[in-house]
Amino acid sequence: MTSVLIERGKNGMLLSCKATGHAGYAGRGFDIVCSAVTVLVRTTMEVVSSLPGVKFDSDISRRGNLSFTVNADQLDDFILAKLIYAGDFLEAGLGAVSREYPEYLELKTVIIEI
Repeated sequence: MTSVLIERGKNGMLLSCKATGHAGYAGRGFDIVCSAVTVLVRTTMEVVSSLPGVKFDSDISRRGNLSFTVNADQLDDFILAKLIYAGDFLEAGLGAVSREYPEYLELKTVIIEI
């Protein structure tokens, strides 16, 4: 099973995401659940890492593990809106996969005081 933890600020801003494990839906290279999780997380990583003024750390060093953290000390309204939407995008996409394949993907979202 793949487990994903999304952390968001009270204002909805995406703070971090950690995906671990292999879904086990199918063999390596054929697992549509792992593929869906990878595409959603990596697309979010690409968008967030390109935002000006946002410090971004990621770890993609091992297969079956993807994680990133976002740190934006001084946000303007535009960047904040992008980080909120990035969280919405990631949560909605992974939520849809989790609802369709609940035995292969566990999704948890927590709100963090910042």
